[in-house]
Amino acid sequence: MSQARAVNGVNVDQLMATIEQIKAKPEMALFKFRAANQWVGGTHNQATIRDFYGAGAEDDTRKPMVFDLDEPPVLLGDNRGANPVEYLLVALSGCLTTSLVAHAAARGIALRGVKSRYEGDIDLRGFLGLSEEVPAGYREIRVFFSIDADLTDGQKEELIRMAQKYSPVYNTVAKPVPVSVLLDRG
Repeated sequence: MSQARAVNGVNVDQLMATIEQIKAKPEMALFKFRAANQWVGGTHNQATIRDFYGAGAEDDTRKPMVFDLDEPPVLLGDNRGANPVEYLLVALSGCLTTSLVAHAAARGIALRGVKSRYEGDIDLRGFLGLSEEVPAGYREIRVFFSIDADLTDGQKEELIRMAQKYSPVYNTVAKPVPVSVLLDRG
């Protein structure tokens, strides 16, 4: 039995096998992720992640993961968790980094380290309903990557472009998708 080939901690043999399976059966690529949220009080909520649908089957093998969401005191909260717009930055950071690392691994590019930082600008006049001209969400998000690898700056920039191209969260934020918000009558 041969040892799996790993680059950057990614099992490249398994990645390539997954790609081949999806080429043969495209329906295996269809996933549905879920989250549930419960208001606790004030600006405090708890979101839970557990099951999902993917690779042709329901998967409920994970233990529930609970995320506290709150606001800082200046925004009427008690700091019991990151606020939702901070979680958006966290999701973006994880997805861009995972995309960068996995695509580098698939190309056989060894990385010693990847760091990134995220900044987003929000004008609360939109959220507070004080101005119809001000968006309620981020006006701009800036991402800064630092990549430790034996690569030129141009090659590092190409990895960043690949991360943008293939990151689901980046593409959802940069090219918004329809979001339906409905009353659950069940």
